[in-house]
Amino acid sequence: MSTFVQINLDEIRSLSTQVLTGAGYGPAHADAIAEMLYTCQLDDCQSHGLFRLLMCVQTMKAGKIDGQVRPIVEPSDNAIVRVDARGGMSLLAVDAALPVLIEKARRHGIAAMAVNRCFQFSALWPEVERLSAAGLVGMAMVPSHSWVAPAGGKRGTLGTNPLAFSWPRQSGNPFTFDFATSAFARGEIELYKRASKPLPNGVAVDSDGNPTNDPQAALDGAMLTFGGYKGSALSIMIELLAGPLIDDMTSLESLEFAEGRSGAPYHGQIILAFDPSQFSGGLAEQNDTRAERLFADILDQGARLPSQRRFEARARNRARGYVEIPSELYRDLLALLD
Repeated sequence: MSTFVQINLDEIRSLSTQVLTGAGYGPAHADAIAEMLYTCQLDDCQSHGLFRLLMCVQTMKAGKIDGQVRPIVEPSDNAIVRVDARGGMSLLAVDAALPVLIEKARRHGIAAMAVNRCFQFSALWPEVERLSAAGLVGMAMVPSHSWVAPAGGKRGTLGTNPLAFSWPRQSGNPFTFDFATSAFARGEIELYKRASKPLPNGVAVDSDGNPTNDPQAALDGAMLTFGGYKGSALSIMIELLAGPLIDDMTSLESLEFAEGRSGAPYHGQIILAFDPSQFSGGLAEQNDTRAERLFADILDQGARLPSQRRFEARARNRARGYVEIPSELYRDLLALLD
C-alpha cells in the first residue's frame, strides 16, 4: 500500500526549480515549468504534477531539447499568432504568446495560437483557464507520440491527443474539461506501474494486440482510444489540427524524431480563443444566463460538472497549506538533487 508525504505549497515551486535548474533548464524555462507543476499539484492532478519532473529530466538527458532558448512570437495582422518555441518546452512559448492571442481574440472575435517546434508534457487546462479568466472561451489540442491504436487497430498510430476546453462564468469556477482521447493518459499508466496496480479493462493491448491489464505490457504494446470509433475519430481530428494544419508533426513523426529516447514528445500545439461578446452580438450577459441554467439543471439531477473535484481539491489544499504525494515519488525527486 502506498504511503504519502505532505509537501508545503511553497516547496512545490522550490523543489521543482531546483530539480529543473540542476538538470540544465535556464531560469525562464524553470519558472514556467514550475508554475505549471504547482498549478496541477495544487489541484491534486498527480499525473501532471511533481511526477512530471521525472519526464523533464529525462527530456534533458535525451539531448535534443534546448533548456535556455527563448521563443519567438511572429508578428501578424490577422487572427493567427504563431510562436516558435525553437526546440524548447512549450510553456515559455505559450506564456510569451498568450497576451497576443487574447488581444487578437478581442479584436477579431476569434483567434488561434500555433506553437511550433516545442517539447510538450503538460496538462492543457491551466492554459485554457487563463483564457476563461480573461473572459474568453478557450480550447487547446496537442498530439503526442504514436502510442495509441486507432479503433480496430492493434499498433500505435495516434497520440494520447488531449482536448481541453474552458468556459468563463460570471461567478465561481469556469466550466473546464481536459481529457486525453486515449482511454487513459500515458502518465496514468506509468503511475499504475509505479503502484503495481492492474489497469482497468479496455485501456490497452499488448505487443501482440491482445487486451491487457498489465501496465508494462500496455507501455510495450498500444493504448486504446476511449469510446471506440468516436474517440478514434476525435483523436485523428486533433492529429490534423495540431499537426499538418499548423505545419508541425503528427504523433507518428514525433515518435520517429525521438529515435527511441525517453522524454517529452516534440511537436506543435494549437490554442483557440473565442470572444463571447462578439459571437453573441453583444448579448454575452443574457446568454451567460442560458449557460447557467444548463449547468444548474445538470447539478440538480445529482450529476457532476467536469473539474468539480479538481476545484474542491484546490480549495482544500490552499486551506491546509500542503499537498500529498506518494512517498516513493518524493524520494525519487530528492534523488534528482544529488
